[in-house]
Amino acid sequence: MPIKFKVIERGQPGVPGGGEKKHYASPIMEGEITLAGLTKAIEKICTVSGADIRAVLYALVDVSIDNLSEGRIIRLGDLGSLRVSLSSEGKATAEEVTANAIKGSSVIFTPGTRIKEMLSNVKFQKT
Repeated sequence: MPIKFKVIERGQPGVPGGGEKKHYASPIMEGEITLAGLTKAIEKICTVSGADIRAVLYALVDVSIDNLSEGRIIRLGDLGSLRVSLSSEGKATAEEVTANAIKGSSVIFTPGTRIKEMLSNVKFQKT
């Protein structure tokens, strides 16, 4: 099944009035799946009970938080990996860069091999 997309118009960032506007493809998300939905889908394709699946998924969240907060990369096999990224102010010298220069943090997901293969083979349909 193809991923549907729409066309959106965007201006140039940082240019007053938007500058030259161009058109870009933007994916249309068709719903979502929750943890409960994932649990039911996994339960249908294996012999593990829903309660056990939920327990493992919730434990994965807890263990991920612990490890990411300690600066570790979490490798999840074919699913991919998670790591922390920082956003900070630029300073003139290395000595000036302290924890106060950090303005934000986020978690970056890098897809694994099978997801990358899916992305290279996926079809698209304009709506």
